[in-house]
Amino acid sequence: MSDYPIEGLMNTAMNSIKEMIDVNTIIGEPIETSNNVCVIPVSKVHFGFAAGGSEFYGRTLKEFKKQQNEEPTRMPFGGGSGAGVSISPIAFIVVQQTGVKLLSVEHSSAMDKLLDLVPDIVDKVNVILDKQLNKIENKNKKLNEIANNVKVVNNNQKQEPKKQPARPTYETEYDETDM
Repeated sequence: MSDYPIEGLMNTAMNSIKEMIDVNTIIGEPIETSNNVCVIPVSKVHFGFAAGGSEFYGRTLKEFKKQQNEEPTRMPFGGGSGAGVSISPIAFIVVQQTGVKLLSVEHSSAMDKLLDLVPDIVDKVNVILDKQLNKIENKNKKLNEIANNVKVVNNNQKQEPKKQPARPTYETEYDETDM
């Protein structure tokens, strides 16, 4: 097959594609900012390749076969090849001291947007809950301190027995003369 001209076209196209494509095309080179944040681009890559050709001559195939038996002649060749590459950024990986995030470039639906927001929402809810729990713990500590102070004051006071209220006495006079 090495004597067919199409092979040269295909080799040229394939070598050009090999030169264009490497791992850094999909996962890009990390970019570090001045505040120690590392951004890594992520891309979607589409490739296409086509090659074709034909030998043609003004004579019919029967005439060519007759001539081929008499003397070795080549038919003229016409052909071409092509390749295409499409690179689209789809996301960025952001590496910070606080964690790693995947920032999407496009959202295909509202659900994707919500799913991207879930980690941030969970973090914010945790912060709010921690604040509320700290407030409750502080109130409980203060109430316990107050209760302990009240017990100390009650223990220091002498407790006198409670006096029963005196029963009222009624004075009545009885006079038997009126009867």
